[in-house]
Amino acid sequence: MLPLWSRAQQQDYRSRVRGCLLGGAIGDALGAGVEFEPLEKIRAQHGPRGVTGYVPAYGRTGAVTDDTQLSLFTVDGLIRAHIRRDTGSWHPPTDLHLAYLRWAATQRDWGPDERRTDLGWLGREEWLYARRAPGQGCLSGLTGADAERLGTLELPKNPHSKGCGTVVRAAPFGLLTTWEPGLVFQLAVECSVLTHGHPTGYLAAGAFAVIVQSVARGGTLEEGVHLALALLSERQAHEETTAALRAALDAVRAGEPSAERVEALGEGWVAEEALAIAVYCALVAHDVRSGLLLAVNHSGDSDSTGAICGNLLGVLHGDTALPPGLLAGLEGRGAILELADDFVMELVHGTELHDRRTPEGVQWTARYPVAS
Repeated sequence: MLPLWSRAQQQDYRSRVRGCLLGGAIGDALGAGVEFEPLEKIRAQHGPRGVTGYVPAYGRTGAVTDDTQLSLFTVDGLIRAHIRRDTGSWHPPTDLHLAYLRWAATQRDWGPDERRTDLGWLGREEWLYARRAPGQGCLSGLTGADAERLGTLELPKNPHSKGCGTVVRAAPFGLLTTWEPGLVFQLAVECSVLTHGHPTGYLAAGAFAVIVQSVARGGTLEEGVHLALALLSERQAHEETTAALRAALDAVRAGEPSAERVEALGEGWVAEEALAIAVYCALVAHDVRSGLLLAVNHSGDSDSTGAICGNLLGVLHGDTALPPGLLAGLEGRGAILELADDFVMELVHGTELHDRRTPEGVQWTARYPVAS
């Protein structure tokens, strides 16, 4: 019997997963120090080209924000959902909800609670216990009296919120390359309403996940955008997201890339604007670095647009194309790389890891504990 994945396919997939997660974190860290700053001030402080590398944020250079934190907990939740299939209980949004609740604990606790058996290895990473300007929608949807309730399309959390927190954590859904695109879109939507219930918020997340998946399968960014537009056209209240993506495509054809073209697409605080800016910057990028710098040098949510653009460029080119200097100085690089490789192992070799009668199975399920 031939293996489902050839060695070359596994190597390509692992490079794209690593590139997606690390690239997103690099873009996040590049924008972290200038988030909230107007373009004029960025240029005044850092020169006419704006920032050209990491600048201090949160007491260091290369610091990531809540955007990377949420993306990592998305991966953790997806791994556990994949493991849970063996238990006969299969509802990924539930596992993602639990993962985001673990993230919410990192925003209020001093460090990991060693009494909790559900944390797994990621939840015990002390560097993640840091509050890095989390979005209000994500916080309010995962804290307080309503935190334990599972938001659904019929009864979403924060029904009027379309903050970009839905999009910045959605790239890992697109790394499910064996799923049908429509199912990837739907999963991203169902996991968005856990915190954000406005249709534009969750549809932008679904569109982004599909673009990532199309590229992870070997397609072009343009093909991914057009597939996302086709899937959006089947959904109610898609107009804002569709218009934003079309504006990004129009900006590509308008002339030389510039910060002013980026700013014409918005500031990135809301989902469709963040997606449009990131897609535009990825489409016009000469290489990973130039695309990321374009994505963060604007007035607005620089870390989020940088993170989304980094996800796209990373999955497109793979981890070996990431700028070495930026990669070397990235906070949490080792943990991000470890999580990326665990995700690939679960997706490719999961059935070999789930037997709890073996030492390997015991170790794996201790890393990613799920209820029976």
